[in-house]
Amino acid sequence: MLIKRKSIEQVESSRPARKPRYAPVTLSEMDGVRYLHFGTEWVQGAMRIRKPDWPELEYAQQMMAWMLWIKEPQRVAQLGLGTAALTKFCYRTFPQAQVDAIELNPSVIAICESMFKLPPNDDRLHVREMDALDYVNDDANHGTLDALQVDLYDATARGPVLDSADFYTACCACLAPHGIMTVNLFGDHPSYAKNIKAMTFAFAQVICLPEVHDGNVVAIAFKTKVPLDAEAQVALLERARQIVADTKLPAKTWLKGIQSTL
Repeated sequence: MLIKRKSIEQVESSRPARKPRYAPVTLSEMDGVRYLHFGTEWVQGAMRIRKPDWPELEYAQQMMAWMLWIKEPQRVAQLGLGTAALTKFCYRTFPQAQVDAIELNPSVIAICESMFKLPPNDDRLHVREMDALDYVNDDANHGTLDALQVDLYDATARGPVLDSADFYTACCACLAPHGIMTVNLFGDHPSYAKNIKAMTFAFAQVICLPEVHDGNVVAIAFKTKVPLDAEAQVALLERARQIVADTKLPAKTWLKGIQSTL
């Protein structure tokens, strides 16, 4: 089954007074995996029913690559909820961390609660119905995040709905000095170069992992540049082995992907 491009579907009304209209949220299941759709065959996210907290799709696993540098995050945020794969994984894996998830479409939040095992909000978990741009521009969030995971697409997957240098500068502002952002992009789409250019403007360092699925490319952006010399890679390999042992995420594959870009 081809994993199609993830998107947040929103059709803006020409009448400002109206609320935004969204494509219908639909589901399918195959071989023990439940998929989220927005009224088309395109897969927006997935959950293995017997492992609801596991990030099923490879690109979602790659979105956790910041773990190579950050062992015990205190605050993590996702922009774009999808099937809550990243939100659930972070919530369960890092019991010391506060986890924010920002989603504009209320139906996506509701379906995650009813069909994708999203736990209710508590003192650590905050799923918010709001615009991601408002979140990153809120001064209260600036300098507070260890990790920020961005997965925001429009109705036709033409590229992230927020992709300007100003947006990525605001994302960077939300991070602590050691903070890292991961972003889901599409390497075979014209939006890719635009997003990389904007990220490079806003961040000290940007690395892209090899593409997976239907062209998904995960970019890793660092607020402060990290060393990638031979000595650093030895430490990263040890960290990758620990991640595999603790979580079963394919962290050694992430490191190989990073090394291929050097």
